[in-house]
Amino acid sequence: MRWTPNLLFVLLLFPTACSGQASLSGNLQLPLHGQWKKTVYLIQPRSLDEIASSFLGQIIDSAQVKADGSFVFPKLPDSPAAALFELVVQQTGETYANKLTNENPLSDNYFPLVWQNGQTLRVSAAVERFQSSFLIADPSPENVALLQLRDLRQKAFQQFMQLLTEEHEEAKLLDAETALMNFRKPLMEFAQSTAHVLSALVALRWVSPNQNYERIPEFLFAQCQKWQSRHSEHPWVAQLCQKSQKERLPVLVGDKMPDIALPMRSGDTLGLQQLLVKGQQLTIVDLWASWCAPCRRENRDVLVHLWDKYHSKGLEIIAYALDASAPVWNKAIEADGAYRWVHASHLQGDDAPLMEALRIQTIPANFLLDAKGKVIAKNLHGEELRKFVAGYLGE
Repeated sequence: MRWTPNLLFVLLLFPTACSGQASLSGNLQLPLHGQWKKTVYLIQPRSLDEIASSFLGQIIDSAQVKADGSFVFPKLPDSPAAALFELVVQQTGETYANKLTNENPLSDNYFPLVWQNGQTLRVSAAVERFQSSFLIADPSPENVALLQLRDLRQKAFQQFMQLLTEEHEEAKLLDAETALMNFRKPLMEFAQSTAHVLSALVALRWVSPNQNYERIPEFLFAQCQKWQSRHSEHPWVAQLCQKSQKERLPVLVGDKMPDIALPMRSGDTLGLQQLLVKGQQLTIVDLWASWCAPCRRENRDVLVHLWDKYHSKGLEIIAYALDASAPVWNKAIEADGAYRWVHASHLQGDDAPLMEALRIQTIPANFLLDAKGKVIAKNLHGEELRKFVAGYLGE
C-alpha cells in the first residue's frame, strides 16, 4: 500500500469506518478523587504539524471507562497502511477532547501509537501518569520504538529538570540552553537511528513541540534527507522536507557564510568575506549585543582568553552587535576587553541585516569558519568552545 495524500483525507471523511473487529482496548487506572473524565479519546493527526499538538488533531472516537477500568473502541478507521494515532485522557471540566499537554513527560495526558487494519492493540495506563505509565501488550516494532522513545524522553527530561533546579541568573542563560540541548540530543539520535518513520516524526516533534529548530536546523535537514530516500511517498515526509529547504533554515554547518557589507567600528564598510583574514585557520563570527548578559559574560570569560592564547596560532574573531547606540556599543567593547578583535554593527538594534542574512533570531550565536570560510561548527559556548578551539588549532 503506497502512502497517498488522499489517505488522511479519506480518514477524515469516514472517521468511524468499521475495521471488522474491536482492535483497540485497554485498562485505565483512575484515581478516587474524580479529577479525571472516565473517557478515553482517539485522536488522529492529519499532518506533521498536528503530531503532539494541542487542539489540532482530529477526534476520531471516544470510549467510556467502565467501573473495572476497562474500555473498548468498537470501531476504528479503515487504515490499510500504518497510521499514527494518539490516545488521550482529559481532566474533568476540560472542554476540548484534543487538548494535549507537553509540559512534563511524567504526567502528559496522551500517548502516540501506530495501528493499521488487522492489528489488535491492548493498552494500559495510570491516568495521572498517562504517558509515563503507558504500556502496550505485545507491541508491533513501530510501537516498541515509540515506547523506547517515551523512555528516552522521560529520562532526558528528568536530567534536564535537575540541571534547572539551580538558580539561573540572566548571565547563566547559556547554561540553561546547554541543558535544553542535552535534553534534545537523545531524541535526535533516536530519530536518526530508527528504521520507523512515524516514531522518528514523533521524536522530531518532541524535540521541539513549539517547532523552534533554529539551534538545530542540521537535524531537521538530515531528517528530510533520511526519510525522503526511504519514504518519499509519505505526505508527512513531504511536509518535513518543505520545512527543511535550505533557504528556510539558518546557515548550516558545511555551508559558506553569505557575503554581506558590514559597517565597521573603524568607520569602514567591508564585506564579510573581506574580513576573513588570509592565513587564519579558524574564524569565530560572534553575534552579540551590549544588553545581552550571556554575550557579555562570553566576551569576558571566554573570548578574551581564547584571543590572547590563540590569535598568534591562527584564531580570528569578527563580532557583530545588535546595538542601536554607538556610545553604548563602544563602552561595552572597552569594558569587556573585546577591543582586541574587529567589530561591526548596523546599529539598527534587533533589525539587523546580518541576522536576516543568516536567518536567525537568537543571540548569543556564533559561526566557526575554516580557512576557506566554510562553517565547521555553530553555537559553541563556554567550555565547549574552548575545547573546540584548542583541538582545532592543534593543542
